[in-house]
Amino acid sequence: MSEVKKVVLAYSGGLDTSIIIPWLKENYGNPEIIAVSGDVGQGGELDGLEEKALKTGASKLIVADLTDEMVDDVIIPAMKAGAKYENYLLGTAFARPIIGKRLAEIALAEGADAVCHGCTGKGNDQVRFELAIKRFAPGMKVIAPWREWDIKSRDEEIDYAEAHNVPLKITRETNYSKDKNLWHLSHEGLDLEDPANEPDLDKPGFLEMGVSPFQAPDKPTYVTLEFDKGVPVAVNGVAKKASDIIRELNELGGQNGIGIIDIVENRLVGMKDRGIYETPGGTILYFAHEMLESITVDKDTLHEKQKLAVDFADLIYNGKWFTPLREALSAFVDKTQEYVTGTVKVKLYKGNIIPAGMTSPYTLYSENLATFDESDYDQKDSAGFINLWGLPTTVQALRERGLLK
Repeated sequence: MSEVKKVVLAYSGGLDTSIIIPWLKENYGNPEIIAVSGDVGQGGELDGLEEKALKTGASKLIVADLTDEMVDDVIIPAMKAGAKYENYLLGTAFARPIIGKRLAEIALAEGADAVCHGCTGKGNDQVRFELAIKRFAPGMKVIAPWREWDIKSRDEEIDYAEAHNVPLKITRETNYSKDKNLWHLSHEGLDLEDPANEPDLDKPGFLEMGVSPFQAPDKPTYVTLEFDKGVPVAVNGVAKKASDIIRELNELGGQNGIGIIDIVENRLVGMKDRGIYETPGGTILYFAHEMLESITVDKDTLHEKQKLAVDFADLIYNGKWFTPLREALSAFVDKTQEYVTGTVKVKLYKGNIIPAGMTSPYTLYSENLATFDESDYDQKDSAGFINLWGLPTTVQALRERGLLK
């Protein structure tokens, strides 16, 4: 520990990282601590962080603007892939590789001896951060206090904070473990730890990105999205960069109770975990993109892509964004998106997203072929097709009856 003179700390200002600064001072020989906050679109959570970090012992706070990098380099490629982890749209997992990369870069630039994070030894984020650090600063020492200190619960963390005069924005009654970025907000802990408990979505202050479906308006909201090669480029006829599209969809989706899920997921370390996730804009974006793919991507490619989407999501969830396999899968996904260009219209209503039409200059849908009215399709052609397609079945049946010649 005496060899650690300078530490770069992943600093959110939440409960864990707030008490880590004095803990590092006490247990690592009073090192210099450079706090680093990744701005990934969490908004007001960054307010007052510099003053708090300095008052609790950091030498400075670096706020890294990572929102567009997270959106353009991770979220949009994952959305194009259709990557979902057990219906979870990977909000926390999207931000971690980008933050971890920047932590490593800053640690090298500052001549730090170690990088520190506040992830627990039970969760996924410890893996995500540390794999990114290994990729961009191999050999860098990582300090993970939850794997070292004697603190055993969030209540004990609050005790430590109070004893060291560390200001907190939470109380013991509102002490949910939360993570927020532009894409989502997660809620874990307290009453949510028991899957038998119904969450009170209408409890004041619980939901932050919108309202519950029960409080949503009685009138639906229409939204039009335009895509170019799988990338969202406009919302309601106005061209915007992807991060601004997500911001607008967050507002519209939040107003209509879109994107709230209550799931028990399988963590990387092996345990099951229950959480409530708010992902209003992301849910709309995934839905609209899948709609457009349904008319622009051929059957075999679409089905293969849907199978690989599970692998793509696993890589993200398990912290393996910066790997050759993920890069190879992204190359495949980009090929599948060559013709995913067009316009999608959806209707938002009380937590539901309802298709309201789509068009594409590269559509594979032919009304002439699909119609129940007269068309150019010759229905007699299907007889020969079925005979050939079913030939193995016919041969097997003849063998079983002793009739095969």
